[in-house]
Amino acid sequence: MAIKTKELKLDIERIGMVSAILMQPDKARACYVLAHGAGAGMRHSFLEEIASGLANRGIATFRFNFPYMEKNQRRPDQPMVAHATISAAVEEAARLCPGVTLVAGGKSFGGRMTSQAQSKAPLPGVKALAFLGFPLHADNKPSTERAEHLARVDVPMLFLQGTRDRLADLGTLKPVVKALGPKAKLHEIEGGDHSFAVLRKSGRSNDEALEEVLDALAAWIDGLG
Repeated sequence: MAIKTKELKLDIERIGMVSAILMQPDKARACYVLAHGAGAGMRHSFLEEIASGLANRGIATFRFNFPYMEKNQRRPDQPMVAHATISAAVEEAARLCPGVTLVAGGKSFGGRMTSQAQSKAPLPGVKALAFLGFPLHADNKPSTERAEHLARVDVPMLFLQGTRDRLADLGTLKPVVKALGPKAKLHEIEGGDHSFAVLRKSGRSNDEALEEVLDALAAWIDGLG
């Protein structure tokens, strides 16, 4: 399968330019707008592996930096800026990948900012949201405040979560997902942490856990219809 990788600049109205990467396999059937986490940008190895793995499964990805990451700053942007960046990324992905199923979301902070944006105003053309480790609460401090906006999201949602994720206690997350009804699905990665890394004693490797993430995500996207 031929896969094209294109680096480009994304223009965010009244904010500025950020870098972006489109990884697009021939005859892609979907495109995942993939936002990075709070501590690492779009070139982090985890996002590279997600993008490559999805490309090998016939799904394009559109990655981008938030403005603070583009400027090498540590403190994440204010939500309003993050939401505007995500909206611009969705519009550009739709332009570059016309006619395919458009899904948005991302890793941790990026996924949460995407769901917030969707809850305020539907992202144009986005059929569903997928979260790679939704950060439900602060490290080892279970709460549900960060999930309150999810009830206002009106598209299907997939939560891919490691069972050892210290930012999403499953005892707290499961009731949240259940309350969202049939539009939400939780897929647990047994033994995975916030980035789906597993312990050596688990009997499988990090690569095997990541393959489960990719397979689950691709199958769910294909089931969106």
